[in-house]
Amino acid sequence: MVLERVWKALLVAVAVGFIAFALLQTGLISPPWSADSGEVRVLDTDGESKAVVDVEVADTYSERHTGLSDHDSLEDGEGMLFVHASENERTYVMREMDFDIDIIFIDSDHEITSIEHARAPEPDEDGEDLEHTGDGQYVLEVPRGYANETGMSVGDEVELEYD
Repeated sequence: MVLERVWKALLVAVAVGFIAFALLQTGLISPPWSADSGEVRVLDTDGESKAVVDVEVADTYSERHTGLSDHDSLEDGEGMLFVHASENERTYVMREMDFDIDIIFIDSDHEITSIEHARAPEPDEDGEDLEHTGDGQYVLEVPRGYANETGMSVGDEVELEYD
């Protein structure tokens, strides 16, 4: 009887471990120890730096889905870089956001294609309804107004360095 319980517990532990491993490998969940980071530099036409942003990198489905919704705020020079496998039309929403942001769409050639100024949802408003669409393989989110303050504009070149 005791040996049977031990075997059942061991079988359950192995099954849970296998499922967790499979979910991590497919990117459906991200490991709690993951802290990918990097730096994004926006350059003017002369190659001079307009802005440097220290970023957290969201490169799995789970990380992209959560985005900045688990953050209380961002400081100037901080952001999140969303990395997708290919360039496409992307729609970002303000799901569970507590602060306003700029959403900067960047194509596969590392050029800004559009900049959206997104407000946080009101208390009785669903952030899923606040949609912002642009073309890109990468999406950079920074505090609202930071793109204007630094002079970022469509056509600017972007240098990306990340883990």
